[in-house]
Amino acid sequence: MRFFCARCCSFGPEMPAVQLLLLACLVWDVGARTAQLRKANDRNGRCQYTFSVASPNESSCPEQGQATSVIHNLQRDSSTQRLDLEATKARLSSLESLIHQLSLDQAARPQETQDGLQRELGTLKQQRDQLETQTRELETAYSNLLQDKSVLEEEKKRLRQENENLARRLESSSQEVARLRRGQCPQTRDTARDVPLGSREVSTWNLDTLAFPGTEESPSAISEVERDPTPLTLRTAETITGKYGVWMRDPKPTYPYTQETTWRIDTVGTDVRQVFEYDLISQFMQGYPSKVHVLPRPLESTGAVVYAGSLYFQGVESRTVIRYELNTETVKAEKEIPGAGYHGQFPYCWGGYTDIDMAVDESGLWVIYSTDETKGAIVLSKLNPENLELEQTWETNIRKQSVANAFIICGTLYTVSSYSSADATVNFAYDTGTGISKTLTIPFKNRYKYSSMIDYNPLEKKLFAWDNLNMVTYDIRLSKM
Repeated sequence: MRFFCARCCSFGPEMPAVQLLLLACLVWDVGARTAQLRKANDRNGRCQYTFSVASPNESSCPEQGQATSVIHNLQRDSSTQRLDLEATKARLSSLESLIHQLSLDQAARPQETQDGLQRELGTLKQQRDQLETQTRELETAYSNLLQDKSVLEEEKKRLRQENENLARRLESSSQEVARLRRGQCPQTRDTARDVPLGSREVSTWNLDTLAFPGTEESPSAISEVERDPTPLTLRTAETITGKYGVWMRDPKPTYPYTQETTWRIDTVGTDVRQVFEYDLISQFMQGYPSKVHVLPRPLESTGAVVYAGSLYFQGVESRTVIRYELNTETVKAEKEIPGAGYHGQFPYCWGGYTDIDMAVDESGLWVIYSTDETKGAIVLSKLNPENLELEQTWETNIRKQSVANAFIICGTLYTVSSYSSADATVNFAYDTGTGISKTLTIPFKNRYKYSSMIDYNPLEKKLFAWDNLNMVTYDIRLSKM
């Protein structure tokens, strides 16, 4: 705001008195201390108002040009103020619009809220209907389950009755099977039934002599083997490492093996680990193995057997028997035979570290050996094929080093007199069921003059033998003596 100098400013009668009064107040507010308002007619007779205001800073009025400059400045200030006023009005208008919009929003919001609540309520009703439907379905399913349960309980009762009937029939069938087996393995009485599991039944014979007192008291107690004296040659080893060895088939084959699967081990050497496997008999006869196992431990002697999918053998330079599962190629069990001689202590008469000889018959797995306690006489032990625990043991008075080989048929031990004579015999038999022994003179022909292994296969009812590089079989049949 600029100040007028102390001169009169005249205004026409068209300016209202109120405006003049406001102007006077404005001038007074900005610092004027004295102001005079006069009203008089001009020379033309028009009413004229005149203000006189003293300047607080100027001692005298400026020239005419200066007054004009001041008026221009006042006009610019007035223009600026008008612009500011218009901007303020615009802002006020915007504020009023915003307030109006907010008022409308507040008025509309309850309706939107109500609509949202209605939608949520509709959704909840749909969910309630779905849950009620599911509940009805579950109740129906539960009712059906109860009915099925009742039917199954009736079926269970019926099956239990059938199982009981089958059990009785199975028991009857087992008795019939036992009777048929007794026909295959003739026996008169079984004293072993009265011997507790794991016990030892010792013969009362004199171990210092090969005489058999009392054997003639029960001449029909031992089953006798009748053998075709001419063996059948299936295969001949190619090298000197096959001069003696062991070959076998599983009398109780398990998948993936069959009764035709054949295994062969050449046992000449100090680190015998290779086991040749043949899927077919034709492959075995032609010498084309389908697989070669490498044992984790070397074996000793020609006493190995295969039974129920596992190879059983004596570990080298030990009295330990090992079960090697052929399909998984892993050792499943090991067992030290208590007191058994090994590595040349009590072999068969032909040598070959045959101190421990495994065998299989209709009843399962056996081990043939000798001990210091029995003074070199043959000891038989029945083995558990899973863990190799000794289930029962029998001591005989047949000196192990006086016979060339041995095998077991129907629980009876048979021995062969010579490994090289063309006129050898099956010379002794010991029945574990009766504890009775008998001397025999059944011809046994060593066709190639060096039988290092003789084993019985109860499935094929044949003797398997290894005779001086040759793998041969003997057909046999059983009869009661």
